[in-house]
Amino acid sequence: MRALSATGDGGLVEPVRVPEPSAGAGEVLVDVRAVSVNRGELHRLTAAAAGWRPGWDFAGVVADQGTSGDAPAAGLPAPGTRVFGIADGGSWAERVAVPAARLAVVPDGLSLERAAALPTAGLTALRTLRMHGDLAGAGVLVTGAAGGVGRFAVQLARRCKAEVTAVVGRPDRGDGLAALGAAEVVVGVEGLEAEFDLVLETGGGESLREALRLVAPRGTVVSFGNSSRASTAFSVSDFYPKEASLRGFYVLNDLDGPRTAADLAYLAGLAATNELVVDIAATSDWRDARAVLCRLRDRRLAGKAVLLVTKEKQS
Repeated sequence: MRALSATGDGGLVEPVRVPEPSAGAGEVLVDVRAVSVNRGELHRLTAAAAGWRPGWDFAGVVADQGTSGDAPAAGLPAPGTRVFGIADGGSWAERVAVPAARLAVVPDGLSLERAAALPTAGLTALRTLRMHGDLAGAGVLVTGAAGGVGRFAVQLARRCKAEVTAVVGRPDRGDGLAALGAAEVVVGVEGLEAEFDLVLETGGGESLREALRLVAPRGTVVSFGNSSRASTAFSVSDFYPKEASLRGFYVLNDLDGPRTAADLAYLAGLAATNELVVDIAATSDWRDARAVLCRLRDRRLAGKAVLLVTKEKQS
């Protein structure tokens, strides 16, 4: 089958032939129809050796079930079912085998393209927001709010009745965030003085230092990325008297529990009824992945990028 693989140089990805996967016990084999691109994958591609296969998010149709003994395992989605989910890697391919615990059924009213944009960004937004507990009336600061995680986080935080401040890098990247629920949209955090009960921080470097300055006493800063690729220096004396928490989050660390399928189903249900807007900034054939990755790298996309996995024409 065909897949996209790292080139190990500035070309980022190239199409290759790889062996067909098969579904093991508790897994399903999915005919992939759409995948989405995450900034974390882009960062890895810039340093990956040739042959590394990227891909976390996917949506498609169940092709086969893993077996338990000689029979298909009970409880697995049947062949022909539309599903979406998150893999450890390698989902940028015609087929992927994944544990059933890492996927959910795509409900009516939700396209496969929109479903493919949900897993990594949606789970990150949902689970980082939960780290503070009850958000009703809380002040929430979301850095990188124009990105995939940020746009979901703004909506989900507002849904929990939080007061959301969205941080973007340029004025044009703030377009649409107020409509998604941000009470305030700011360019950079340097001028902010308010204290926030929860800060979702993805920039690293100076952005993380400012997050530690802006967090309220006994508040929480959740660091889930380092898009600046910079080190962070801050005054510990300015932070520890607040008795605030700095926590890290990495979505791939906690996927095998029963809550993953439930969380994916929750996000899909909101998206299917338009209670969660899935902003797709670019939809392209997966053969154009290199151009899409370059646009993401240059921050010319506000929202998610989706690649459509087209079938190879038979000669």
